[in-house]
Amino acid sequence: MSTPMNILFITADQWRGDCLSSVGHPCVQTPNLDRLAADGVVFEQHFAQATPCGPSRASLYTGKYLHNHRSVINGMPLDTSHTNVALEARKAGYDPVLFGYTDVYTDPRQRAPDDTAMPSYEGLLPGMKTVISGETDELPDANALPWIADLEAKGYSLPGGFLGVFKPRDASGQGGLTSAPAQYSVEDSFTSFLTDEVIKYLSASKDQPWFVHLSYFAPHPPFVAPEPYHSMYDPIDVPRPIRAATVEDEAAQHPYLDYYLHHQRGWGIRYNYQSKNNLKLDDKDVLQARATYYGMMSEVDGHIGRLIAYLEQAGIYENTLVVFTSDHGEQLGDHWQFSKYAYFDQSFHVPLIVRIPGAGIKSARGRRVNAFTENVDVMPTILECLGIAIPSQCDGESLIPFCQGATPSNWREEAHWGFDFRNFNDSDGNIALGLKPDQCAVNVIRSRRYKYIHFKSLPPLFFDLEQDPHEFENLAQQPEYRDLVLEYMQKMLSWQIPSA
Repeated sequence: MSTPMNILFITADQWRGDCLSSVGHPCVQTPNLDRLAADGVVFEQHFAQATPCGPSRASLYTGKYLHNHRSVINGMPLDTSHTNVALEARKAGYDPVLFGYTDVYTDPRQRAPDDTAMPSYEGLLPGMKTVISGETDELPDANALPWIADLEAKGYSLPGGFLGVFKPRDASGQGGLTSAPAQYSVEDSFTSFLTDEVIKYLSASKDQPWFVHLSYFAPHPPFVAPEPYHSMYDPIDVPRPIRAATVEDEAAQHPYLDYYLHHQRGWGIRYNYQSKNNLKLDDKDVLQARATYYGMMSEVDGHIGRLIAYLEQAGIYENTLVVFTSDHGEQLGDHWQFSKYAYFDQSFHVPLIVRIPGAGIKSARGRRVNAFTENVDVMPTILECLGIAIPSQCDGESLIPFCQGATPSNWREEAHWGFDFRNFNDSDGNIALGLKPDQCAVNVIRSRRYKYIHFKSLPPLFFDLEQDPHEFENLAQQPEYRDLVLEYMQKMLSWQIPSA
């Protein structure tokens, strides 16, 4: 596939894999992504490889599993010995540009000791170039500064800081903590601003091949949507959370789950609400948060539709590779928690839609792939489309055969992911459950029927997803499952052994 083409690589932060109307969600409406899916391929069993954002995006951009790139928590530098999708695209003559953020952490060995960016290590993915700010500081709030300046120029009176911009118009929460609309209009939202900036850039670049990475912040919390999206979904109509009857019943499953449920973290569902108080949320607030989250998704969908319409009008859509995915999912009240620090599918199942240009693949358009695919496959897919050799470092495989109507032989039969909770501290500053940093790794292998969760220093879990699709009953200690647990433990060991 050597014909020069354009690349539109879109990520939406914290988007659950079940939240597309094209895959049968009972509530959320995503008509523009549905149209993209009909013109491309939907990967229905697609999984991110890590949480939170930094580790997951490191896997997305490098094609490497968490235990291979080793940037296991936010703030942990990514070794510059790893290449990435932007660096490889540059070798083919592209100039990859970023609208949003990459959440990648800079290797300090590449910085001067007195570099002002050193305290956070957070920087731009090597090979990417920012457009809207020209900054190298890649914190989400730094990348939002042009948007905030735009709001101020339009007369908005904003509280200080990035988080304060998401303060709703009415902070009383009388209709639920996230029921009030954003203080900005839908035309002035961060999602709209980024989309406008991409269109401006493309209007001056459409006559030459381009590589745009559009990294939306939504639907990441705080959960707030501008009118009319804030009221698009009635809390009465949204699916109820999947959870045990009580928090105590849920927590009894595993020591880590017990700890996390009572020490929840991450950005709160509202700008001034702390995640540690999630167990105090009543049903009204939980259901409203779900409704607002769906509204944020529909807003993103609307702006993606606007961008694709521009590509069509400009005559460049037919020669554009479009990839849509997310860095990780969101618990959204399932299993009594929000955010993405659980081993449950909701935190790792994410959408993937790939639309590749070319008349020869029309027969595959609209295909739904049920094979297990992973975010480490995204980099190889983009590179193969561009006719670039896939680096040997990549743990993933190109998805182009699926997009051409084929099914590769010997494709993986499980999905893999992991996370590290070494930065989870209690009120006294101690690491969760009294563990040491190198004892806080969690790895997961999930097949069609079985799911095995391995904790480095805590008991494992094992689920029979055919009998227990919502992962309530841990079978790891049941004698009749001993051989299966050992089999999956061996799979885990084999997966983690580095190749020569």
